[in-house]
Amino acid sequence: MITFAWCGPFNSAEVESLHAAGFGHEPGDDDWWARVRRHSLGWVCARRPGGTLVGFVNVAWDGGGHAFLLDTVVAPDAGREGIGTGLVTLATEGAREAGCAWLHVDFEDHLSGFYLDACGFRPTPAGLIPL
Repeated sequence: MITFAWCGPFNSAEVESLHAAGFGHEPGDDDWWARVRRHSLGWVCARRPGGTLVGFVNVAWDGGGHAFLLDTVVAPDAGREGIGTGLVTLATEGAREAGCAWLHVDFEDHLSGFYLDACGFRPTPAGLIPL
């Protein structure tokens, strides 16, 4: 059974390893702990029995009514187990309990079924400038 924890403990190496596997890049030495402490309302960790991290989402915010999902990732060998929707559900609850009025997410087209259908986001127009 997968356990989910709002602001659950983690170490930067395990999040970096999960992120690298999920997004297809070599692991680096990003300090995820410093990042979430500085910029986040919270985050959600998903773990298998025994403690292996299999999911993570960061909930950044503007310090007021807007929160933003970033870095949603599930271990490649743990897909189709409901972990992604569990991460987003708990992130949504955490943002709501903190008094946020809006939870934003941007995503690539192939993820629209997940975010719009499975998680309940509604489409909105938005803009993006690649930097």
